[in-house]
Amino acid sequence: MSFATFMAGPIGRGARIAVGLALIIIGIATGGTGGWILAIVGLAPLAMGVLNICILAPLLKAPFSGKAVLGDR
Repeated sequence: MSFATFMAGPIGRGARIAVGLALIIIGIATGGTGGWILAIVGLAPLAMGVLNICILAPLLKAPFSGKAVLGDR
């Protein structure tokens, strides 16, 4: 549960946004079909960070939304 709490916090949220942006940038810079697929895959962690949700949280028995873990901050 501590991993899910970390990912719901501001550092985890920032990490998801950073990873998503990095994947998008690397994918576009690489080009080709594989690069575009990587860029599209990068949209998932970016969106999850911006929306403050985690799709792995239910597997970790944690709330889907970061707001439920941290309260209404």
